[in-house]
Amino acid sequence: MTEFEKLYRDYFDDVYLYIRRLSGDEHTAEEITSETFFRAMRSISSFRGDCDIRVWLCQIAKNCYYSYLKKSQKTDHLDDAELSQLPSEECTIEEQYINREEATRIRAILHTVPEPYKEVFMWRVFAELSFKQIGQIFGKSENWACVTYHRAKMKIQSRLEDKSYEK
Repeated sequence: MTEFEKLYRDYFDDVYLYIRRLSGDEHTAEEITSETFFRAMRSISSFRGDCDIRVWLCQIAKNCYYSYLKKSQKTDHLDDAELSQLPSEECTIEEQYINREEATRIRAILHTVPEPYKEVFMWRVFAELSFKQIGQIFGKSENWACVTYHRAKMKIQSRLEDKSYEK
């Protein structure tokens, strides 16, 4: 097994799940994940090791996904906070409706959160990166990533509690 095959085997699921959460679509996630590893294979020699390889692959994946969105002009899927709010099978129809309504509000609110809060929140929630990994992405400390994430969460929570807030 080559080193790149091992890399592919070890990190495919992480990249796929990250893009699946961003896009909300299995087919898109498969396509973007394939493109990510193709680009990584072509540029593996430029990887300096400044950050975790998973972080590097997720950055490539994010860039591939944004390029895909620009090409297809499907910006509706950019912030799929609703994926984390999908109802369980035990939910009643009423609970499912409430969960979807809340997910729609979260997605609308996430669109209004300024950078870097929005991106830090997305890296933490969707990619499930550690604060250390997020700090590496931004060239900042682990503490900075933690504080920024919690501030983003508070901004979102505050807007959720504000019943008058509608996008």
